[in-house]
Amino acid sequence: MNMGNSASSHETPRVYEKTTQHFDEAYDIVVVGCGLAGAAAAIEAHDQGLRVLVIEKMPAPGGISATAGGGFLIAHNFDGAVAYLKTTNRDNIPDDVVTCFARELTTLSTYIEKMAGCDGAVLSYLAGRGNYAFPGLDSFRYIVVDSIPGFDEKRDWPHVCGDGGPRAFKLFLDNLMARNVPIRLNTSARRLIAGPDGEIRGVWAEGADGPRAIKARRGVVLACGGFEAAPEMQRQYWSLGSALSASFQGNTGDGIRMALDAGADLWHMWHFHGSYGFRSPDPSYPLGIRIKQLPNWVPGVTEETPKMSWIVVDKSGKRFMNEYPPYLQDTGHRALDVVDLPTATFPRIPCYLIVDDDGRRLYRLGEPRFNDLQIPPMEWSGANLRDWENANLAEVEAGILRQFGSVAEVAAFIGCGEDALNSALERWNSACESGKDADFGRPVTSMVPVRTPPFIVGELWPIVSNTQGGPAHDAQQRILNPFGKPIPRLYEAGEIGGAWGFLYLGGGNYSECVIGGRIAAKEIGTLRPWDM
Repeated sequence: MNMGNSASSHETPRVYEKTTQHFDEAYDIVVVGCGLAGAAAAIEAHDQGLRVLVIEKMPAPGGISATAGGGFLIAHNFDGAVAYLKTTNRDNIPDDVVTCFARELTTLSTYIEKMAGCDGAVLSYLAGRGNYAFPGLDSFRYIVVDSIPGFDEKRDWPHVCGDGGPRAFKLFLDNLMARNVPIRLNTSARRLIAGPDGEIRGVWAEGADGPRAIKARRGVVLACGGFEAAPEMQRQYWSLGSALSASFQGNTGDGIRMALDAGADLWHMWHFHGSYGFRSPDPSYPLGIRIKQLPNWVPGVTEETPKMSWIVVDKSGKRFMNEYPPYLQDTGHRALDVVDLPTATFPRIPCYLIVDDDGRRLYRLGEPRFNDLQIPPMEWSGANLRDWENANLAEVEAGILRQFGSVAEVAAFIGCGEDALNSALERWNSACESGKDADFGRPVTSMVPVRTPPFIVGELWPIVSNTQGGPAHDAQQRILNPFGKPIPRLYEAGEIGGAWGFLYLGGGNYSECVIGGRIAAKEIGTLRPWDM
């Protein structure tokens, strides 16, 4: 059906009205976002015989999913999984949501194996456990996509840099393509269309053909990620102000804003999965660079960790944290979030990584991630962001890191007193000799002295891998209003409103994307079309 004047003239004041009687096209389900959650929702909707459209505002699908670690969390003990997840959520997530997720974790591997039949993907199972010694610690494992015949991520997807994520997303993209599900790229969702009673009836979308009203006869799934690339939202919800996105520019909080417009409640907007890392010296590169990912460890359980070559000091030259918390890539940023009230400043933002010449040779210090066709492979003076040099010297030449011949030079760069920095280094080196970090409890086997010049120094900033907060939802993935009532025909999947209320469990967002997408599509499939 034609929109009449509002479609043909593209008059901006009219095209994003919250209600309309005129639609350009109609589907049973409209899925907003083509990352893993959107793909899972669209596959499930198609397999139910429903007509589905996926819209994605970026020029390539995959979202942040394509840059992730690629492991799907699964559970082999339902009761243990429930116990563990309840502890890590600290009562911030309703019990029925936790229970539903844990139950789905126990059968997820069967579904992933079914998906692998589409393109012959080779899967493997890995041992796994929780990140903390809570009840149910050993209830988990992981399933990963080892390879897909004919697919080479570096050759075929040079715009993506991830560790397993490209293969995992490719598996679901192949399933979408095999079903001929339409994916409309470079098409942004602008506003939800509601009926007189507030039920969601469609989506305003804008692509190359201008604004279009797309009818969703049964429902809409918001699967368009969080707000990693929305610093203005971060400043309103996070005390530390903002953090650099580690991998993707597309997650700008669009779905959260649309859900709020429809009357949604929010939960744990403060919570994000992130660490500390580097800024690029090239202002045209918009992403942060994650610190090297060392293996996670469990307090009181893990007997030995790898060596960590660096320490971190604040602007005064003092060490202030355990640089190697149990899950560095999840909570590494939290120690930076401290305000000096008399000055209203953050004395730990930026802070400074220091490694000596022996530690510099152990491994590369940064691990970039990205999914972006608009960012060419970045090379600065020989420093390639896809293949960070193990010796870290190309990154020094590029200006990502700095090299100094003495402690005095390091102190001058930081802007702190030389005596204070010397004291911090001496205390650390003495702790390494004694085999105990009495100040912050860093794992003994990770401790490496910092004493041999030249020293490598890097400015460190908060880095967000993905946000966890967003619209609240129930066990059916229905988005809820502030009174706990579902907004009719509005669902979510994935990290737009992740069910991780306090601590995150590695691989959990991936599984949540698939589980949430499938549940949302199944629930929408039970609804009668609103226009009947």
